[in-house]
Amino acid sequence: MVRVPRVLLVNAVLAAIVWLIWAAIWGSGYFTRLEEHWPVALTMVFGSLVGGGTSEGGGAIAFPVMTKLLTVPPDQARIFTFAIQSVGMTAASLSILLCRVPIERRVVLYGSTAGMLGVVLSVTMIAPHVPLKLVRVLFTMLLVALAVALLMQLRQRGYRRNFTVPIWTGRERNLVIAAGFAGGLLSGVAGVGENCVMFLLLVLLFRVSEKVATPTTVVMMTLVSIAAFLTHVLVVRDFTGFVVDYWITAAPVVAVGAPLGAWICTRLTPLTIRGVLFVLIFAELVSTLLLVPFTPAMAVGSVAVLLLFTIVCLVLIRQDTYARPGPSQFGDVTRADASVGVAGRPAGPSAAARTQEDLQDVG
Repeated sequence: MVRVPRVLLVNAVLAAIVWLIWAAIWGSGYFTRLEEHWPVALTMVFGSLVGGGTSEGGGAIAFPVMTKLLTVPPDQARIFTFAIQSVGMTAASLSILLCRVPIERRVVLYGSTAGMLGVVLSVTMIAPHVPLKLVRVLFTMLLVALAVALLMQLRQRGYRRNFTVPIWTGRERNLVIAAGFAGGLLSGVAGVGENCVMFLLLVLLFRVSEKVATPTTVVMMTLVSIAAFLTHVLVVRDFTGFVVDYWITAAPVVAVGAPLGAWICTRLTPLTIRGVLFVLIFAELVSTLLLVPFTPAMAVGSVAVLLLFTIVCLVLIRQDTYARPGPSQFGDVTRADASVGVAGRPAGPSAAARTQEDLQDVG
């Protein structure tokens, strides 16, 4: 008898639930919307894979395509980003949790709580007053700085990835809360950001493996997206018109693509995940340079912001508090690492085997 991998069963069930709900509510009318808005559905095929499998979020694909190629007003594209991530990334997060993909649960708890508060404040008080092209440039500069820091980190001798945040005190908790709140503020105006900011903290400072940091940030961005979407629906009350039709059209697509992206991430090595991020960040930079109209003042400001972000990232990777000496190789946590728990305490006889298993392919 052929054994179906658990991850495929979970993803199929999650997609089927969304499809059944859509069929019950909209019936054959869905196909009318699909015929009219198929470019949005096609965009989210790729956006959902990125959203479920990387720390950038599906909005990093959806927002530029919708605003520049599909001529959707930026504020409406941002609302759509939250709405569609609330479906796709929820499916991806459920897949991550049900398939027991390793995540840093303490970071999810404290960072997401702060992020949801930040995004609600941002949606209601900040986003209406911030020019979206400025937000897009700032977000791009943050990603480019992250790419520079990731490249520099790979050049460090003896670089070793951690399975979790190796030391957890009030300082680490407060750093996670601050990063979560800042990411929530950025997400409220850009549609994404919580995942990028927390990925930066986890990987650059805490030295957490990309195979743990990525699903952790996916779960966090899910909670932040839901909070933002509910704020738009219940408080701002601007989830209306063609954005609703776009959401109805694309939701069944992302219910498949986002969990698939999360599964693909578990099959990749940390170095490959970084390579994918480098490609996506380069595409983000090119699209910003080509599509955003720069004034001389904005160009100078962008360079200054890039330098600032890069300095911050480089300062993070030079901190060795969370870096333990190890062989000069790029891989996951080894059995020797797993034998040491948080703050140097023994992790127990089964921790090594569990760590090795969790950081290998899931499913």
